[in-house]
Amino acid sequence: MKDIEVCCNNELHTDVIDSVRAEMPDTEMLYELAELFKVFGDTTRVRILYALSAQEMCVCDIADLLDMTHSSISHQLRVLKQARLVKFRKEGKTVFYSLDDCHISQIFNCGLEHIEERYKR
Repeated sequence: MKDIEVCCNNELHTDVIDSVRAEMPDTEMLYELAELFKVFGDTTRVRILYALSAQEMCVCDIADLLDMTHSSISHQLRVLKQARLVKFRKEGKTVFYSLDDCHISQIFNCGLEHIEERYKR
C-alpha cells in the first residue's frame, strides 16, 4: 500500500478554502447524500437497480431473476422506495417497479464506469 503524501508546509491557502466553502452544500444536504450512497452499499439492492435500469419489473420477476424470495425482494424494494430510488405503478393486481428518475441511472452508470476502469488498466 502506498503512503499518503502530506504537506510539509503549514501555510493555509485561504483563497482556496473560501472558494470551496462558498460552494459547499450545507451539512444536512451532505448527510442526505451520504445516506443515499449507503443505499447503494448493498449488493442485492445494486442488483435490483441494475435490473430495473434495463426494464420495469414486478416483485415476482425480480425474485426469479435474482433467485431470491419475494419477501427479501420486497424488503429491499421498500428501502429503495424510501430512498426515492424506485417508484411503482399498479396494473390490476400486479405492481411494477422502475427507477424513480433518470438521475438514478446516471448515478448507477457513473459508479459502474468507475469500476470498469479498474479492469481496463
